[in-house]
Amino acid sequence: MFEKILIANRGEIALRVIRACREMGIKSVAVHSTADSDAMHVRMADESVCIGPNSSAQSYLSIPAIVSACEISGAEAIHPGYGFLSENASFVQVLEDHGITFIGPTAEHIRVMGDKITAKETAKALGIPVVPGSEGGVPDMAAALKVGESFGYPVLVKATAGGGGRGMKLARNAAELETAFRTARSEAKAAFGNDEVYIEKYLEKPRHIEIQVFGDGKGNAVYLGERDCSLQRRHQKVFEEAPGPVITPEQRARIGKICADAVGSINYIGAGTIEFLFEDGEFYFIEMNTRLQVEHPVTEAIFGVDLVREQIRVAAGLPMSFTQDELEINGHAIEVRINAEKIPEFAPRPGKVKMFHAPGGLGVRMDSALYGGYSIPPYYDSLIGKLIVHGRDRPEALARLRRALGELIIDGIETTVPLFDALLDEPDIQTGNYNIHWLEKWLAATYG
Repeated sequence: MFEKILIANRGEIALRVIRACREMGIKSVAVHSTADSDAMHVRMADESVCIGPNSSAQSYLSIPAIVSACEISGAEAIHPGYGFLSENASFVQVLEDHGITFIGPTAEHIRVMGDKITAKETAKALGIPVVPGSEGGVPDMAAALKVGESFGYPVLVKATAGGGGRGMKLARNAAELETAFRTARSEAKAAFGNDEVYIEKYLEKPRHIEIQVFGDGKGNAVYLGERDCSLQRRHQKVFEEAPGPVITPEQRARIGKICADAVGSINYIGAGTIEFLFEDGEFYFIEMNTRLQVEHPVTEAIFGVDLVREQIRVAAGLPMSFTQDELEINGHAIEVRINAEKIPEFAPRPGKVKMFHAPGGLGVRMDSALYGGYSIPPYYDSLIGKLIVHGRDRPEALARLRRALGELIIDGIETTVPLFDALLDEPDIQTGNYNIHWLEKWLAATYG
């Protein structure tokens, strides 16, 4: 087992990893920018190293700085959390060259799944159902129009290197496709330095369902149910729950086995998430995230497992501590992402937190790096906390979420907490009757 692990991240996910290390008797090393010198993850870790100025490009995204911090501190392994360098194949390769263990999948698996077209081709070859669409990138407008005619409208034009909704455009007819194709390529070039796009059939009312998988790198893999992440705005998740309200045990077992068999066949190591659109009882592959997800706590809640601990174990060469037969769903869990943003514009609102009080009680978990007197820096993502609740069933989880939101105090800044208070009053949320377009439509109707 490792003696010391460096966490190449910040905020609540850095704290999450530090806690797992502490329970396992492993020393932790926090890295931080100058803006984060008084951050909670720096205070909680056994050691800390400043790796650069405020800009993430010169700190949390600086591979030389992080490798140097690892060598200075004597850390044997790096946990990347999510975001930043967590899915950077070049980073993993550099660590391997320096004899440092990356707590996550191999560089090759990250590289394959990081490109949307390659990922789709790989998924299809592994027997995972995919959304009908173009075979590879679409080089020009003529080819785009041919794809549109082949599958029928509406279609989505998507950047192969995309994410977060950038480089993604909807076209409901041939005229719209011409505009969507040009715009998507332009956005993709600006955001990712790669203007290649592909086209998929657009599903009208799908849900966003993701399957949590875990492999030991030796051909053994399991699935830990699904999460429903359909409540999104601008393709960003805000509310996640497990298990999915509309997924049957038979559907879960079928798609879960397909996913576990697929990742086992390629000797995948660590945590991964295979994301699908789900409509009319069918699953359609979107992408695979080769890292720990922001919403992993809801899976931990219903299965009673520590996914970060398992990541560390398999990275150290140990076997998984559970088998597929031992994984049974217990109750229902919901997570809401709390951002320092102003509603309804969702504009970032960093500032000083005058008072912070986390909710508690049975079935309540608050993952946050906030504390009273902390000044949220304006340089990074606006996510400041995740409130997770667990109940015997969905109605109990919803009631517990309402109660926990009422206990939560974050004074001094604006947050998205009022959004969730309002959503809990909606009949569709109470019954689980929503899809990936529901929240956008509700926001437009509620706030104009």
